[in-house]
Amino acid sequence: MTMKETQPVLEVRNLCTTFKRGGVLLPAVRDVSFDVRQGEVLGLVGESGSGKSVTLRSILGLTRRHGEVTGEVRWQGRDISRLSDRQLRQVRGGEVAMIFQEPMTSLNPLLTVGLQLIETLKAHTDLSRAARRDRAIEMLDHVGIPAAASRLQDYPHQFSGGMRQRVMIAIALAAEPKLLLADEPTTALDVTIQAQILDLILRLSQEMNMGVILVTHDLGVVAQTCENVAVMYAGRIVEQGAVRQVLRAPRHPYTAGLMRSVPQDIAPRTPLYSVPGTPPSLEMLPRGCAYAPRCEVRTEACLSKRPPLETISTGRRAACFNPVPAIQGEVA
Repeated sequence: MTMKETQPVLEVRNLCTTFKRGGVLLPAVRDVSFDVRQGEVLGLVGESGSGKSVTLRSILGLTRRHGEVTGEVRWQGRDISRLSDRQLRQVRGGEVAMIFQEPMTSLNPLLTVGLQLIETLKAHTDLSRAARRDRAIEMLDHVGIPAAASRLQDYPHQFSGGMRQRVMIAIALAAEPKLLLADEPTTALDVTIQAQILDLILRLSQEMNMGVILVTHDLGVVAQTCENVAVMYAGRIVEQGAVRQVLRAPRHPYTAGLMRSVPQDIAPRTPLYSVPGTPPSLEMLPRGCAYAPRCEVRTEACLSKRPPLETISTGRRAACFNPVPAIQGEVA
């Protein structure tokens, strides 16, 4: 059975997350919808503040204490957005796991990495005490930490940045989840370690037939690791489709601008392109298309109406009244 024939394990429909500050409503995520299938790697890309991380946290109900979440998050057929916090704790870590951006702030500095690994196994498996220790060693070895058995008693500060991220991955995957939410897992790591971490996540995804949502702002990472991509701007998905389609022939002006920002075959001393302007504040979102103030091809309609996310070709969706023309021979 091919991926296209399988049913989605995660279905997100019209997800909205709104925070309130000083009586002002801040819509951080607006009408976000996408699917993830078993073994699929979906990329969420966009500038900082576009709503990528809030989307992941909203899926697991981690934003409930600070904001209002509406819409549906159907995990293996059941809407987990309606579950209580106690019920959600059975899903988090066991069925759906998450890797956060900065491992040094996500790991407890007062507990050994072995204890933090074993806590996850105790909460989500029926393994005995001895089996949990063996499994912890196995996971550390699985993610490439040398002398795994001797590192169980070490604390997070005794590991390098790359090794701490590997520990985070080991903790996330210890209970063999079916979906991994990876929130910029290579942030603050050097290029060599970034490649190792991404290769590790991809390899484990294939070995465990695990779906992955990878949040990143690096289009190079998306091109190398993801099969499908959703481009976010000001809390909305503005373009969505297969990676090779979206990156080779972007249809939304924002996606096209991001692609132009990646240096490719340019002469020395040529000024690098950057998307003009800055993302809008959540307190002052434009009336129409949020990208209109920065867009070079905006029309009057863009300033007054919000474009819906619509299908523009097979497997492609874009939210734009004036999309970039399709190129001849566009990849289907």
